[in-house]
Amino acid sequence: MNDLVPAQGSSTPNGVTRTVLESGEIMNLYILRHASAGERRPNPVLDRNRPLDKDGKRYCLHLAQVLNELKLQFDLIVSSPLKRSVQTASLVGTETGYESQILISNGLSPGATFQDFQRLLSECRGYENLLVVGHNPNISQFLSGMLVSPDTTMLPQIRLRKGSIARVSLDRGPAILQWLLDPRPVRALYTTSTKSSRRKTSRK
Repeated sequence: MNDLVPAQGSSTPNGVTRTVLESGEIMNLYILRHASAGERRPNPVLDRNRPLDKDGKRYCLHLAQVLNELKLQFDLIVSSPLKRSVQTASLVGTETGYESQILISNGLSPGATFQDFQRLLSECRGYENLLVVGHNPNISQFLSGMLVSPDTTMLPQIRLRKGSIARVSLDRGPAILQWLLDPRPVRALYTTSTKSSRRKTSRK
């Protein structure tokens, strides 16, 4: 069942296009855990609306700058329904030049199963560069499950810290992990990038 819906306040401007994959082509899937959002709240309803904190918002801008340096652009961004995830998707999307709608899927919610996640990916086939934003522990489990064959009983242990992003190549077999960036190298790359920009400006 297709549960993809637009995020509130998300709009699609005229003329927006996306890359359409032919059968057999590889999808670049980017898996992002939401950024820092303070302490978990005991009340599930209140926790669902827990926003990013200042560090989380700042980190999203730094991450977007690093992704821009890598010349990455997304054809589609899909987020968990929870506020901290939607804010992460929105900030990163805006700063990387994404102009289409951010879609919401329960396949990325904290209670989603691997089957829910696989169904989401099936609904998004045809997009070359897909960014999904979700939560631990299941987002890390989804990543691990994609990297092995279906009959494997032991999953690789992969930890996605808050704000971590992984790039995975999807074909017909098990996915291939291309790279994974934790917050520490993201901040280091951001600092290097800003210093380089200042040097170039000073030479003019």
